[in-house]
Amino acid sequence: MLIKRPRGWELRESAATPESTYLNRRQLLTAAGFGAAAIAGAPYALDAIGSAFAQAPEADPTAGMYPVKQNMRYRLDRPITPEKDATTYNNFYEFGSHKGISSAAQALKLRPWTVRFEGMVEKPMTVDFDDLVKQMPLEERLYRFRCVEAWSMAVPWSGFPMKAMIDFARPLSSAKYVVMQTFMDPKIASGQRQSWYPWPYTDGLTMEEATNELSFIATGLYGKPLPKQNGAPMRFVTPWKYGFKQVKSIVRVEFTDKRPVGYWEKLQASEYGFWANVNPAVSHPRWSQATERVLGSDERVPTLLFNGYGEYVADLYKGLEKERLYA
Repeated sequence: MLIKRPRGWELRESAATPESTYLNRRQLLTAAGFGAAAIAGAPYALDAIGSAFAQAPEADPTAGMYPVKQNMRYRLDRPITPEKDATTYNNFYEFGSHKGISSAAQALKLRPWTVRFEGMVEKPMTVDFDDLVKQMPLEERLYRFRCVEAWSMAVPWSGFPMKAMIDFARPLSSAKYVVMQTFMDPKIASGQRQSWYPWPYTDGLTMEEATNELSFIATGLYGKPLPKQNGAPMRFVTPWKYGFKQVKSIVRVEFTDKRPVGYWEKLQASEYGFWANVNPAVSHPRWSQATERVLGSDERVPTLLFNGYGEYVADLYKGLEKERLYA
């Protein structure tokens, strides 16, 4: 007998939306003016209707590219976090050390936006973001997100595999690490005026991690271009690692043979390390990681090793047992 074992993040078939409910939702969305493409690519669209009418999106040359087709290989075992919660409870220290930075982040200017590829590459280059994203294979993935502060969410990212961007950059075979850097503009980002922080925000990972199929560059969220407070116009997403590794508003990508020291590791190496893989059995020095608060509720759920993605990433760390893999 063939027994199908669902992957750690996949939705159980019994939990899928009934066809009649989906069709009723489709009729409602059509009546509200949402196109067929938006309906097909947005299982969260009903939750997004209010916000879609509440605020007109900023002019964006790539806006017409969204929503994109969902890659059904990457699904969830839990409800999608309401858009309002995921876009108003954010860490973005460039705009403040509190969670309510969504309004302040609107000062971020997204056009023009360029990304510099340098270091151990065949040819360093600077690319306009709008040109870059048009050359990438866009898709939507539903991923769990786990913050080191023990809260979590589950959201629909739009974007492309990190490997596609690495192939575009053409690194040398001797490159061992990828380092990403956030924008630097203290005139609009008040947090960057705080000299005790090691600006600009920088972090990295191994080439093996970066080319793993789960590593993702997000350019959209909830079927629309990525909001500024969530790291527009492009951010890094590694769902098996704590969120502080996932660099926002990327302007520079460097390939190197030297292991980078990230922003938080520079600030407090005893609490934040290079690997930062999710592990419920390894506590942060100041709190437990055994459970997490689900964003938008007071519910706490058990945290999963590698955030539930171990079958895809555990092999990356074989032979590294002496490393501090989980902080």
